[in-house]
Amino acid sequence: MDIAIRQVAPGEYRALGELTAQAYLQDGLLDYGEEDPYLPVLKDVAARAAAAEVLVAMDGDRLLGGVTFVAGPGPVADIARPGEAEIRALAVAHAARGRGAGEALVRACLERARGTRGCTAVVLSSQRSMHSAHRIYERLGFVRTPERDWNPVPHLDDLTLLTYQLTL
Repeated sequence: MDIAIRQVAPGEYRALGELTAQAYLQDGLLDYGEEDPYLPVLKDVAARAAAAEVLVAMDGDRLLGGVTFVAGPGPVADIARPGEAEIRALAVAHAARGRGAGEALVRACLERARGTRGCTAVVLSSQRSMHSAHRIYERLGFVRTPERDWNPVPHLDDLTLLTYQLTL
């Protein structure tokens, strides 16, 4: 498989939104399934693309996955501080997993972070059950930062997100 990473085209927003939503649903990452309030956020690629850089992994004309690269603190960032970039909404289609698309997307984010003036680190949040993603992050040099773990929905005790950081 020849994986190409590039910026998402507006005509691909809907397809990437569906791919991302289905990846989260199929992995059981949304507590309320199709009714989860985070599902519309995952599907709204246009909103992410308006405030950050959304990348896609492609095999020819086949969409394999996507990720949002946030160059610093702002409306799309969850935990980025000044001098930090953030990776959000990494998703790979189930049929494309295990072929390197997820790692290629993360590497593309790291390249962008290295090219961002004043950026000294890349951070991200991840659910506890995202073991495949954790392996990618750790293989690329990210380390756990438990002191930054957080809960986006405080009334749900079991939704603490794990955080990782890579110092550039």
